Amino acid sequence: MKLITHSFILRIKERFRVAHSVRDQQETLIVELRDTDAQGNPISGLGEATANTYYQVSVENMAHELERIRERIEDFDLIPSSSARPDEGSPEVFWKKIHPLLQNNPFALCALDIAMHDLYGKKLGKPLYKLWGLSPEKAPVSNYTIGIDSIDKMVRKMKAFPWPLYKIKLGTEEDLEIVRALRQHTDATFRVDANCAWTADEAIKNAIALEKLGVEFIEQPLRADDREGMKEVFKKSVLPVIADESCIVENDVAKCHQHFHGVNIKLTKCGGITPARRMIGEARKLGMKVMIGCMTESTIGISAIAHLAPLLDYVDMDGALLLAEDIATGVKVNENGIQFSEENGTGARLNVFQKKVN
Repeated sequence: MKLITHSFILRIKERFRVAHSVRDQQETLIVELRDTDAQGNPISGLGEATANTYYQVSVENMAHELERIRERIEDFDLIPSSSARPDEGSPEVFWKKIHPLLQNNPFALCALDIAMHDLYGKKLGKPLYKLWGLSPEKAPVSNYTIGIDSIDKMVRKMKAFPWPLYKIKLGTEEDLEIVRALRQHTDATFRVDANCAWTADEAIKNAIALEKLGVEFIEQPLRADDREGMKEVFKKSVLPVIADESCIVENDVAKCHQHFHGVNIKLTKCGGITPARRMIGEARKLGMKVMIGCMTESTIGISAIAHLAPLLDYVDMDGALLLAEDIATGVKVNENGIQFSEENGTGARLNVFQKKVN
């Protein structure tokens, strides 16, 4: 097995603003694991993680951390097995071995874990959802995100991309006015994401107005560390509340119980597919709703999310749709659901190799 990293700058169609950041482009790291199949033919597993200023993660840092443990990665013997129990050469065992070395950089671990799962599926000649016994028909429709902008521009963005389900980014002085204005132009279901911008009183009050405007749920209304405030919102909000910034790693799922009605899991933040599957299971045991969100990844990262979608109540996998141009092919997200690739593994294929220009 050989480790190769590729870095790219993904151009975003329109400036993308949330309550705590704004960007026109997204740096991303693609991890490639090259190997051969049973017949000796070359195959590659691909994974992805984006840089993120909020979590102080850079492409350079991720690449450096992976290079530091190159020998441990390349020495791992990935053994294909159709057994239900993970064997000694499974992606899950690989994650367990590598996690202590990358526990301070879950984004790098995520890209590596996705690449290993992709490679594993290709070695077995099956897409991941088939390895896991899942049905694509059960995957929910993804929302399409409208970033913060002037009300006129947010309306224009929405009208330019007709969709049955929108996530609306909030965290301004005119949040309710934004939703009221958008509602005048569509009957689509709304979700709102405040990205930690509200107080408990604001969240409880806003929920009353938002429910009347056809909002399905509120994502991360308060700061991630405001547990007492969230407990109050959980009790009094007329709308469900979903954790994002409050749910980073596996241990956070239990902490979110009785503070949120559900959790939004991000592969990059938790460290990949392997821990995400465990987080889904834990949330289900606690009777919580489950969502997986994206971080404006290319189709490589989005394709990984797609295979988990049949396990979810909600999914936010519009990242590649927000890009001016993609760097990969794989699953396709449309207003009716997910169209899976005919490729094995995650189904993703990198179609450009032009490196990032610093």
